[in-house]
Amino acid sequence: MNNIKSVFSIKDLENLSGIKAHTIRIWEKRYNILEPMRTETNIRMYDLSNLQKLLNITLLHNYGYKISKISKLPNEKIPQLVNEIVSEKSAKHHAISAFKMAMMNFDHALFFSTYNRLLSEKSFREVFYEIFIPLMEEIGLLWQTDTITPAHEHFISYLIKQKILINTEKFQIQEPTRDDRIFVLYLPMNEIHELGLMYLNYEILSLGFKTIYLGESVPVDNLKDLKRHFNNITYVCYMTVEPNVGEVNSYIKTIHDQILEESSELFLIGRMTENIDPKQLSHKIIKFHSIKELINSI
Repeated sequence: MNNIKSVFSIKDLENLSGIKAHTIRIWEKRYNILEPMRTETNIRMYDLSNLQKLLNITLLHNYGYKISKISKLPNEKIPQLVNEIVSEKSAKHHAISAFKMAMMNFDHALFFSTYNRLLSEKSFREVFYEIFIPLMEEIGLLWQTDTITPAHEHFISYLIKQKILINTEKFQIQEPTRDDRIFVLYLPMNEIHELGLMYLNYEILSLGFKTIYLGESVPVDNLKDLKRHFNNITYVCYMTVEPNVGEVNSYIKTIHDQILEESSELFLIGRMTENIDPKQLSHKIIKFHSIKELINSI
């Protein structure tokens, strides 16, 4: 794990808030909204309190408040005002900001209070599509730009996984109502990005099907064992970074030749599906561009 990040550059603030660094500098110079520290070479650096304040200011600004007005508010008034004006219009932005702050501070309590507030107004499905998917997309970009560390990503991913598992269990304890096919969900070898697959498991179970969830980094040989026990299998493979560009088509051919039978099929989803040769696809091998598209096809 990298050292935990608690001091941020102005570029980090731009990545986390969506406000351009140039604009942050103007707000800072003209209205003194932030109090940066300075390195020995006079480079601005910001702590978590500055990040929290900027995220709140961003929400107020997006809601129509002028920076000149916000800058005159006492520091303690800004978060109070944010809580007062949060509505359906701004709830998504506020929740994502709150989850990002929970991540940056490793704050379980803030995560749970934000989640519970959302759940009082929305279904778990709505929370996942409207909040968690955009949040994880942002976190992926933040990780790629070194704005956050792997520790931050693991922390927030684990908490989201907990919520998926809790909701999945409600369907797992029920007897399946549909027996025309069974779904086997897995990630290919060296693939560890599991959140999307876990949520697919929840959705498929909610439709009344039986699922077998194998999880991350599953060798092809392990899939062969399932053929001895079940017929009419639909394999669901979520490929975010694996197999790599040079191997994805040969991987699909291997699945076709060694795993698929007359009554089985393969559903493919994830970023790496963009590299699939269309000739590899058929009525038995289908790729999907989103979770919603896949679920709607069932």
